[in-house]
Amino acid sequence: MHYRKLGHTGLLVSELCLGTMTFGGEEGQIWGHVGKLQQQEANSIVGRAFDAGINFLDTANVYANGQSEIITGQALKDLGIAREDVVIATKVFGTTSTGTRNSRGASRYHIMDAVKASLKRLQTDHIDLYQIHGFDPVTPIEETMRALDTLVQQGHVRYIGISNWAAWQIMKAQGIADRLGLTRLASLQAYYTIAGRDLERELVPMMRSEDVGLLVWSPLAGGLLSGKYGRDRQGEAGSRRTTFDFPPVNVDRAYDCIDIMRGIADARGVSVAQIALSWLLHQEVVTSVIIGAKRVEQLDDNIAATGIALSTAELEALDKVSALPAEYPGWMFQFQGGERREQYEEAIGKRR
Repeated sequence: MHYRKLGHTGLLVSELCLGTMTFGGEEGQIWGHVGKLQQQEANSIVGRAFDAGINFLDTANVYANGQSEIITGQALKDLGIAREDVVIATKVFGTTSTGTRNSRGASRYHIMDAVKASLKRLQTDHIDLYQIHGFDPVTPIEETMRALDTLVQQGHVRYIGISNWAAWQIMKAQGIADRLGLTRLASLQAYYTIAGRDLERELVPMMRSEDVGLLVWSPLAGGLLSGKYGRDRQGEAGSRRTTFDFPPVNVDRAYDCIDIMRGIADARGVSVAQIALSWLLHQEVVTSVIIGAKRVEQLDDNIAATGIALSTAELEALDKVSALPAEYPGWMFQFQGGERREQYEEAIGKRR
């Protein structure tokens, strides 16, 4: 297991992060489609991840209406994992109750209440990475950033991040933080797979420019890239993708990627899922890939991806089949800036 720096911070996190969205779901709930692991099963998953070198756990207050946080916190207690040996990330935005209309969003009102509830459920006195789970079109970004900075100053939160924001929204937040002397955003949690590379258009250039870490959610596209699916196979009855078709994916495009990944996987004697995860781990912008599991065997298969070093030829084949269609202004950047970029790279090469 390798460890990577979280954005501009000095915090080191494992290249794989254990996501706990599979903890605590119930039949008939949306979270039940993702996973219904209870305490003892979750303890086995967390213990195995920790033994493999994963020091990073990600949850959210809305997962299973708070049960995921409760189970995660109890698992750390049951397993005797020291607080300083684990990085705990959680999120705030949605509601965990049928409370008032103010019990959701990214307002100071909601954030200050929600963090107390998360700390209690997780049985901890601080959250290492506190993330805004979505963009709130009602609350001014300045209010959100001031509230998060307050939590950092109080010691309840160590670092702050966001999830599912656009590049311009993140840049606005960073500008506000710089202008007011507030804590900057350290990370973005976003959807990214070999079959869904949309964030490369705007978000990746922004993250490189601003040194924002990337935490990848749903790296197997809700199981679509697990190897169970393809043009000639539609997965097992009752599997997650057949009961909860999310995130949205261009299926034909995904199948093209799966065809190439299956060939590489078969040649190496590994799973298609491992190739999909390995491709992400080869992307320089990625800090950590969030993996979730319902079984220890599934977790072990995912962890094995860290040992796969894809060749240059394999990466080129995967990049080619998954390349994004050209879009404006991206193609104009390439047209106008290509010669300038080559000039710079040549100069750098000569100095080396």
